[in-house]
Amino acid sequence: MPLNRSSQSTERAESTIYAPQYLATTLGMFVLVFLVAFESMAVTTVMPLVSELLDGERYFALAFAAPIASGMLGMVAAGEVTDRWGPKHPLFIAVAVFCVGLLICGSAENMQALIAGRILQGVGGGAITVAIYVLIARVYPGHLHSKIFALFATAWVIPAMIGPWMAGLIAVHLGWRWVFSGVAVLVVLAFCGVVPALKSLSSTRNPDLGPISAKRLVLAGLTGVAVICMNLLGNTQGRWSLLGLILALAVALAAVRPLLPKGTFSLARGLPSTIMTRIFVAGAFFGVEVYLPYLLREDYHLGPDRAGLILTASALCWSVGSWLQGKLGEKVESSTCITVGAIAGCVAISTALATAVFHPPVLVLVCGWAVGGFGMGMIFPRQNVNMLALSAKDEQGFNSSAMTVADSLGNAGVTAIGGVIFAMAATGMGFISVFSFSLLLVLVLIAISPRTKAVARPAA
Repeated sequence: MPLNRSSQSTERAESTIYAPQYLATTLGMFVLVFLVAFESMAVTTVMPLVSELLDGERYFALAFAAPIASGMLGMVAAGEVTDRWGPKHPLFIAVAVFCVGLLICGSAENMQALIAGRILQGVGGGAITVAIYVLIARVYPGHLHSKIFALFATAWVIPAMIGPWMAGLIAVHLGWRWVFSGVAVLVVLAFCGVVPALKSLSSTRNPDLGPISAKRLVLAGLTGVAVICMNLLGNTQGRWSLLGLILALAVALAAVRPLLPKGTFSLARGLPSTIMTRIFVAGAFFGVEVYLPYLLREDYHLGPDRAGLILTASALCWSVGSWLQGKLGEKVESSTCITVGAIAGCVAISTALATAVFHPPVLVLVCGWAVGGFGMGMIFPRQNVNMLALSAKDEQGFNSSAMTVADSLGNAGVTAIGGVIFAMAATGMGFISVFSFSLLLVLVLIAISPRTKAVARPAA
């Protein structure tokens, strides 16, 4: 009997991500993800001031697009290395590159130097995400994955709510350079909590895998460049812009295909469909969200502060959805959570479309988009959980990079396409056209979400 009680006590201790053996790693990764997210939000706030002070207004768009391209390269490179040597060394290198990029940005005397720093930030940030995914797979048991990804969702939601405000305070009272340099110091401190877990991991090379694929690295860079072109062309008008966007999209799809699991574009069951759902959900949700403040300003004449409340409500409900799916854990299958989240996203986008057509009270849109935030909270963590559950040990890095690449491609690609649709729509039809396109995407997402359930689970 005492032995049985001891076993039960051990199981209870290991049923939480805050158990003593996980606590430092959990907190370290949370703060690390929080800081990466904060930096992403903060840059949006301070970049207009920075470009003005450094006389680099013509490089403004490139300052945002450059880390998107370099992030693709960082994701794929981290996936290649982690599958062969584990996440220990890649995460050390990724954090170092990210911090060097921050310090370069913080000390930049011209816009060219700042963009160079942003490129390094993109490489490091993309690699950090992939390496952390693999670290989770190696350190935490499977039944805790939904809980740790729920915590990560919170690490992104909090900066979305307070990041721009805090960045503004720092820029006003300490100077814009501290938005970059100060974060670099905090990243190093947060990483110290992860180091003990990394030291316990083996870095012996996997003999079953060949050398790092230079082809995949080249294709990652090409995909990133194509995504940059889509972003820049999505903000322009004219027939040539549309043709250029179509060409860039074709290049991106052709280049990204070998970077995703086989069967992704044919919607094979299990892992391939899981990756494809990330493309659709990122595209559909964020393709609408970027236009909501614009809609509220144009049709409801709301100021930026009040229009931003709709995004705050969505972020809060995102946390609720993430918490709920983590609480449910293995009681509910990941494919079910993804389907429920997709239906919630359909409700949200339908509400946005109805708002653009019928102009109901703004509270209708706030509530509808909050439902969408809840749905995203259900979907995003479970996509990651499902991906790791369907990945053999020597595929965790590749599949983690595939998930993050799919996220970037869906977000940037659909936003660019939406920009062209909005620009070419008839007068008064811009919002309706963009929201209708996203509604079509989320309907496809609902249709394919049941296919994320695997036929058979591979052995670790």
